Amino acid sequence: MCRVAAPETLLKKRKAAEKVAADRAAASAAAKLANKKKRVVIFKRAEQYVREYRTAEREEIRLKRVARQAGNFHVSAEPKLAFVIRIKGINKIAPKPRKVLQLLRLLQINNGVFLRLTKATLEMLKLVEPYVAYGTPNLKTVRELIYKRGYGKINGQRIPLSDNAIIEKSLGSTGIICIEDLIHEIFTVGPNFKRANNFLWPFKLSSPNGAFNKRKFKHFIEGGDFGNREEFINELVRKMN
Repeated sequence: MCRVAAPETLLKKRKAAEKVAADRAAASAAAKLANKKKRVVIFKRAEQYVREYRTAEREEIRLKRVARQAGNFHVSAEPKLAFVIRIKGINKIAPKPRKVLQLLRLLQINNGVFLRLTKATLEMLKLVEPYVAYGTPNLKTVRELIYKRGYGKINGQRIPLSDNAIIEKSLGSTGIICIEDLIHEIFTVGPNFKRANNFLWPFKLSSPNGAFNKRKFKHFIEGGDFGNREEFINELVRKMN
């Protein structure tokens, strides 16, 4: 019994399909190998950052101890980073503070942003002080904000930071390839802080548990909520995160 030869077009299709499948398998294997190598790099970087944070913390404790033994006081370095939360809406805001709030990307109530503290930004904070609460965030606050409420700005869209590839695609040219790199750059106010901070969408926080104080629009030191609260900003962020 003679066999009927398969049409030439069908053979070509099969050959093309086999080539595509082989190419996909090779690409998949290469991607797996690249991801494995990248995970090793990310893990080593995370370990390095942990050592760096611990060393800085121990050095601060050592300096305080030395100063106390000498009968002096240790004054910590001026903070370089602030976290600013808008606590007032749009009613009865003068044009200049309104413009500053736009420049700080605080367009809605309960929005929060990281800010590098310089002479210029401190002057801006003075202008909008009655409408914002701000202070110095610690590492735990920075990490929790980015992990829990971190969104990236990609092509004008608000994209959740669910994968390191999203961060690498936007910030890979600056050496930031994972979420721990992003946290480190923000917390230490590194050389690429501006680009990393602009990549982060303003944080949309909830109203604080237990609400704001009844005298919300008085300064923090007068029992209200607005203004500079230094390290006490961490407590407010916990309530709103």
